[in-house]
Amino acid sequence: MKKIVNMVCVALAFVCVGLGCVGIVLPVLPTTPFFLLAVALFAKGSEAFHRWFLSTGLYKRYLEDFVETRSMTRSAKRKVLTVVTVLFAVGIWFSPVFAKVIIGIVAVFHYVYFLFGIRTAPEGEEQA
Repeated sequence: MKKIVNMVCVALAFVCVGLGCVGIVLPVLPTTPFFLLAVALFAKGSEAFHRWFLSTGLYKRYLEDFVETRSMTRSAKRKVLTVVTVLFAVGIWFSPVFAKVIIGIVAVFHYVYFLFGIRTAPEGEEQA
């Protein structure tokens, strides 16, 4: 049973890596959450795949600095919040009233987390 769970975790991790790679090209699809999920699934499923993913350029470019320092540069925060704001605005535009309230609440928590929960690093310290 454990082997099956490990295989499912590795398969889902590769799906997340694929979605993250698509997110690099499409600004509508977020890259970092998929790569974070892939790291967690690889860690659960296979130590070899986990080590492999940690050594890839994708991990190093999009996650390594954030994982190590728990911070983002002001420009990285601005980019993330711009994309998220556009996505929330589209969601609000096309949603019924109850969904607009939920999207608004999620947006407020998202902004509070990014502005106050994640430390702002000096521009030269991190590349995101």
